[in-house]
Amino acid sequence: MQFFGGSDVSPSPPATTAAGHNANMMYMFNRNGVCLFYREWNRPLHTLNPQQDHKLMFGLLFSLKSLTAKMDPTSGDKGNLGMPQLPGQGCSFHCFRTNTYKLSFMESPSGIKIILVTHPKTGDLREATKYIYNLYVEYVVKNPMYAPGTPIRCDLFTTNLDQYVRSIS
Repeated sequence: MQFFGGSDVSPSPPATTAAGHNANMMYMFNRNGVCLFYREWNRPLHTLNPQQDHKLMFGLLFSLKSLTAKMDPTSGDKGNLGMPQLPGQGCSFHCFRTNTYKLSFMESPSGIKIILVTHPKTGDLREATKYIYNLYVEYVVKNPMYAPGTPIRCDLFTTNLDQYVRSIS
């Protein structure tokens, strides 16, 4: 079974243009807002405890998704601001950039949300987030020891993720 164009057994990463270590951190949430996975690679400043950080990130995503759906110029039925939307429904966003970071976002049809925070000059990461999702499917979802909805504790997933993230440019 393929997800977002990945292979069945061993997903192959999208081609990168130059090697670098641009990723700062990654979050993975389920459809209910539970943080399943959090990883830091380069985060020099810690201002919040992890639970507050996860709640703020999920709240930011919820708000941005609602705002983009409300501002969608192609849809006549805008609903109420803050109304939950199904994955793939309405207008969506894939990234935003500030002067200090770039946040890339992908939501799978099953409601898994992947957020990758990188250097602001990092290129388009849509293929990278799809590849990370394929890693998740291969090493977590297909793992018979993993209970869905619980925090991800899979060394093989973490090792492959770390190796891939080092190549993101």
